[in-house]
Amino acid sequence: MAKRDYYEILGVPRNAGDNELKSAYRNLAKEYHPDRNAGDKDAERKFKEVNEAYEALKDPQKRAAYDQFGHAAFDGMGGRGGAGFGPDFASSMSDIFDDLFGEFMGGRRGQTGPRSRTGKERGADLRYNLEITLAEAFVGKTAQIRVPASVACETCTGTGARAGTKAKTCSTCNGMGKVRASQGFFTIERTCPSCQGRGETIDDPCPNCSGTGRVTKERTLSVNIPAGVEDGTRIRLASEGEAGLRGGPAGDLYIFLSIRQHEFFQRDGADVFCKVPISMTTAALGGQIEVPTLEGVTTRVKIPEGSESGKQFRLKGKGMPVLRSKVTGDMYIQVDVETPKNLTKRQRELLEEFERASHKETSPESAGFFTRVKDFFEGRGG
Repeated sequence: MAKRDYYEILGVPRNAGDNELKSAYRNLAKEYHPDRNAGDKDAERKFKEVNEAYEALKDPQKRAAYDQFGHAAFDGMGGRGGAGFGPDFASSMSDIFDDLFGEFMGGRRGQTGPRSRTGKERGADLRYNLEITLAEAFVGKTAQIRVPASVACETCTGTGARAGTKAKTCSTCNGMGKVRASQGFFTIERTCPSCQGRGETIDDPCPNCSGTGRVTKERTLSVNIPAGVEDGTRIRLASEGEAGLRGGPAGDLYIFLSIRQHEFFQRDGADVFCKVPISMTTAALGGQIEVPTLEGVTTRVKIPEGSESGKQFRLKGKGMPVLRSKVTGDMYIQVDVETPKNLTKRQRELLEEFERASHKETSPESAGFFTRVKDFFEGRGG
């Protein structure tokens, strides 16, 4: 039976790079590993094929020979080139074992933090969502938060053992946290089932924490929120997360800030926008208006005569401070001309009189538009 092409076995193109080869190998090796496919002869055959292909292609010299001569390049080598179990086989499989057996034993790296041979395990990181107002983000504040979390047990000082006793070295793994088992031509390293990888066992656990070395309590913490923070800002409080297991280091606490929507202001980075309605007469005749600011006081803005809806006025330095900087954004006032409603009889008469006295110079935009419309349709008709 003709041997399959190595590139076809790994599912990669012939110009695949080293990282692409390694990634394909890892995925296939985990998929066809005997521990995941007990008794499956087809999976066992594919597993050997994958190892043979990767052993040949990962070495630049072997790969060059294979690209030129195919499988004939390894004829007469006693299996050293194509068998897939050369002197580098253990190192190429180490990452596969870490991923594969970490999943089987419930100890995937990165979930609960590093664990040492002394049984101490880093506590988990915590997340706390904190909502503040735009005014608080403008000036900054010190917030008091209450966080329920695991803390070190005071009864056993975090060791997990009853007072007067201590943990013992695990007799199954001799404190290594791992045991080795032979399976066929493999020697596989697994997490110790007796101590769950801690390297220690507790014969007489602390009654207050049941041997974990930590208990759950609610703590009050002060959080300094600097001026200028934005929505989604993350603040890290080191070692304020979950207490470590059996005296291990504590995790961190991450404060995620969200800023409540303001009634008048909209924020865009360091700039602040405020839409202010003005009367038709103020827009036409001009005048002054009082507008609010984030400082909690009002300021005057001069409206020139003939102002239209959407016109913006810039108030320099009245916006948000930039985080950890002396720079301050600007505030933009956008006027919105309000159309009069619920007119009295006299008001209506005055507006009708104004309309009769109006001319092209009074409303140049509308007059010019309708003139262009008339010319357009008359031109089409002609």
